[in-house]
Amino acid sequence: MRLIVTALLFAVGLLFILLGLNFLVFPVNAGGGFGLNANGAQGLAVLRADFPAMFFVGGATMLWGAWKRNGELLLVPAAIFGLALLGRFVSLALDGTYPAFWLPMAVEATAAALALIGSKVLPHEVV
Repeated sequence: MRLIVTALLFAVGLLFILLGLNFLVFPVNAGGGFGLNANGAQGLAVLRADFPAMFFVGGATMLWGAWKRNGELLLVPAAIFGLALLGRFVSLALDGTYPAFWLPMAVEATAAALALIGSKVLPHEVV
């Protein structure tokens, strides 16, 4: 079980880091895939700053927690993607649906659940 969870944490963490890199290098294309349009230099700066921050920190802590076998580190991506999922539920309630609205929700729910499972399966450091 631990090996499977660790492998999944590595795979998902790597996916999020690649998504962050895509926003950093190709913000217009990456933003378009998320329904976002850059509005000049300010919009490009937001796409290059905020999205890579979320994906890099979430993905890197998944990789680091899996590599170090440290369940505490996995609470960070659980919080990041859990809050993103909460925002999607709020938007769903206030704004309604759009085509394939469930796909990013499924990704965020899976990432948060995987991080929480990893946090329970992998040891926590006692200081």
